[in-house]
Amino acid sequence: MKSGCFLEQASKPSVNEQNQVQPPPDNKRNRILKLLALKVAAHLKWDLDVLEKSLSVPVLNMLLNELLCISKVPPGTKHVDVDLSSLPPTTAMAILLYNRWAIRTIVQSSFPVKQVKPGPPQLNVMNHIQQEKELTENILKVLKEQAADSILVLEGALKLNKDLYVHTIRTLDLLAMEPGMVNGETESSTAGLKISAEEIQCQVCYDLGAIYFQQGSTNAAVHEKAKEKFFKTKELIAKNGSSSLHFTIDEERLAGYCQACEVLTSSSDDASQQATPYSQIHSCLKSGKYQDIVKIFLEDNLTLSLPEQFRQSVLRELFQKAQQGDEALDEVCFKVCVCNTICDVLQGRIIDIQFCQLFLKPSKEKIDFLLEVCSGSINLENASEELKRRMAAFLKNLCLGMEDLQFVFMISSHELFIKLLKDDERKLLIDQMRKRSPLINLCTKPVTSFYDIPASASVNIGQLEHQLILSVDPWRIRQILIELHGMTSERQFWTISNKWEVPNVYGNVILGIKDSLTRDLVYILMAKGLHCCAIKDFVHAKQLFAACLELVTEFSPKLRQVMLNEMLLLDIYTHEAGPGASGERPPSDLISRVRGYLEMRVPDIPLRQVIAEECVAFLLNWCENEYLTMQVPLPLVQTNPYVKLGQLLAATCKELPGPKESRRTAKDLWEVVVQICSVSNQHKRGNDGRVSLIKHRESTLGIMYRYEPLVLTTILSLFVKLHNVREDIVNDIAAEHISIWPSSIPNLQSVDFEAVAITVKELVSYALTINANNHFWLIIQADIYFATNQYSAALHYYLQAGAVCSDFFNKMVPPDVYTDQVIKRMIKCCSLLNCHTQVAILCQFLREVDYKTAFKALQEQNSHDAMDSYYEYIWDVTILEYLTYLHHKRGETDKRQIAIKAIGQTELNASNPEEVLQLAAQRRKKKFLQAMAKLYF
Repeated sequence: MKSGCFLEQASKPSVNEQNQVQPPPDNKRNRILKLLALKVAAHLKWDLDVLEKSLSVPVLNMLLNELLCISKVPPGTKHVDVDLSSLPPTTAMAILLYNRWAIRTIVQSSFPVKQVKPGPPQLNVMNHIQQEKELTENILKVLKEQAADSILVLEGALKLNKDLYVHTIRTLDLLAMEPGMVNGETESSTAGLKISAEEIQCQVCYDLGAIYFQQGSTNAAVHEKAKEKFFKTKELIAKNGSSSLHFTIDEERLAGYCQACEVLTSSSDDASQQATPYSQIHSCLKSGKYQDIVKIFLEDNLTLSLPEQFRQSVLRELFQKAQQGDEALDEVCFKVCVCNTICDVLQGRIIDIQFCQLFLKPSKEKIDFLLEVCSGSINLENASEELKRRMAAFLKNLCLGMEDLQFVFMISSHELFIKLLKDDERKLLIDQMRKRSPLINLCTKPVTSFYDIPASASVNIGQLEHQLILSVDPWRIRQILIELHGMTSERQFWTISNKWEVPNVYGNVILGIKDSLTRDLVYILMAKGLHCCAIKDFVHAKQLFAACLELVTEFSPKLRQVMLNEMLLLDIYTHEAGPGASGERPPSDLISRVRGYLEMRVPDIPLRQVIAEECVAFLLNWCENEYLTMQVPLPLVQTNPYVKLGQLLAATCKELPGPKESRRTAKDLWEVVVQICSVSNQHKRGNDGRVSLIKHRESTLGIMYRYEPLVLTTILSLFVKLHNVREDIVNDIAAEHISIWPSSIPNLQSVDFEAVAITVKELVSYALTINANNHFWLIIQADIYFATNQYSAALHYYLQAGAVCSDFFNKMVPPDVYTDQVIKRMIKCCSLLNCHTQVAILCQFLREVDYKTAFKALQEQNSHDAMDSYYEYIWDVTILEYLTYLHHKRGETDKRQIAIKAIGQTELNASNPEEVLQLAAQRRKKKFLQAMAKLYF
């Protein structure tokens, strides 16, 4: 056999085997063995899964290096510097194989390995194992050093949109026997085994996902990349089918990776991918939103996608937390247990003992929730007969197990029970209950059973009224009302529930409807729709409002417009709670309807104030400043105070930061707000006598779901400035854009500053629920605590403001965050908390070191902080020298030695370059602030 070019190349180590493996001696025997090894790998189609299981790391490394040599990879060139698209297909494929193996080996090395039990010790075998172990470690070390390059190579390969080829036994024979063919068929575009572009992308995405996932243990942000690659792999497998690939991907492992990525990335803002139930539940457990877990479990009862073991593990975790003293979790545990039980019932499993224990003492609330879960877990129109039979059997057995007839009546009169059980089945159930009742058997004379008394008209009316209260189905509500009105014409059924509330402006119009059935139906549909809207059940609210709109359109143009207005408000809430929460702009149709409502001039239409407020807030939140400032009709501005206020606010936001001459709108807005805050206006006081300019309503609907940050910042800075203009204010509060507002008020005594102060506090609290990492808002919160002498809380927020904008002090805190005023306030906080060593250290943070305050603080002997353990954070030599003198004077030898040790560090030498001194100061700042954060967080 002729050696040819292949055998000459094979003896040269490639760039990727530097410092790893010495090539074997170049002789005929070794050349034949190399060729044979390459042919075996080619026979296996270069499947890395098979090769990795069969060969050790050093041997596989040598084999792939031989593949690089035979594939004409330019010697002495880093793979990351090579343009894959310009290389022959077999050369590019060889580079891909090597770099895929490199990162797969790194990932595999991170997994725990079960130690093989050694046999009888044999010196030569042990030496060979030790040698191979050292060789593997050396190779891994180099692979890890080159990992970044390998990742770049594979990322570049994803951009290739062409098929590649890998060597086969035939092409290897041609290379070994005919040197002249190297630049001929063996390098042509059709030589070797064809690997399609989709298969390459699938292989590379999976391997990149694995390395990114492994790196995510030290860098959580990388999990997003891993997630992207794994989901791309799933798409490609679904598109091409796993059977068409010349390699295999463990789809169970891939599914596990995808699920893990979903959970690990669920805490971030995931607008592009809907979170899975697993990640949602994980997030709810972490954040304490336990009611959301109940909602997820209830929704899953229809799809039955969550495994039984997972459901039980969540319930166990909730029980453990409840046993630790959180009494509020008892109700959550019951609800989750009920959801699990109904899931078991529908799947034909045995009911868990926990449900029986929790249901030993039933209550009306427990029965109501149980029936709600039963109704929400089965769709009677689409459910199979088997599911209906299981649910009916469960409800029957539940009735048989109860002794309180009131609870039995609640279940037996429920709509679901009536639909699932036929008349003869219900009669049979009644007979069974009568027979098992111990009270009847103990009586000496026959007693007429409750179930023997025929149902009177009042009982039937009571049952229907109960169903009417519970139902949210418009068609069912209409049917019940028709039946009730057929039984009696004396009752006003819109009054049977005190939960049905309709605003007075609507109630007067509705109660003016002459037909009693229509009046009841319109009132109840609107009341239930408003209630669903208040509890964020927007689906049922829309159904109820749509039915009401269809009904009133036939006879009342006024009520028709009322319903259109309410449906507009509902659509605003639905968008803000759904797509708007993730930043998606509302459809143009919705914006047009909002504008149309504000510009509406239909006479005698009852209007709710909240709709105008929410429409203006909606336009502000979605930056419709051009409309509010330029396009809104002038009569509308003059007649609608909300539009006027929105216009001024939009104009002010539009001009920020803006030159001084463009701040006329800011002055106008200021004057309007000052007028609102004047004592002459009647503010509604709360039960505690306090005044607030922020209105609170149920849930978050009152102040929208979010505020556009610039709008919230502008409102906040205005009220902060208004708070600061008081003559008796000692400690000003800082805020962004505060300079745009006027500095004085002509009639200072007319402003209710108590209301302003409360409003500032509530605004900041609300702002931090929107974005807890806004350092300007955190500084405002800290200033408020400082002004009210709550020094520990003030330090907490000052430190938090620095932490969020410096990666927990790993970077320098921006000077516009830790200004001299902020540092001085932190110094005062520490001083009043008797933390005098902290005071001295913080004095170094000022632009001009405050030696007087630092020395005075160090003279204090009654300090509540760690004192001398903080000396390592001092970089100012003058302060350290003063400490040395002070401890010498007091005879405190140990503390003096600590100070001398701190001052003796070479990096604090005054002769050092300025860069070295600054680096030393920055390092001590970082450690001190991190220590403070751990103390006050």
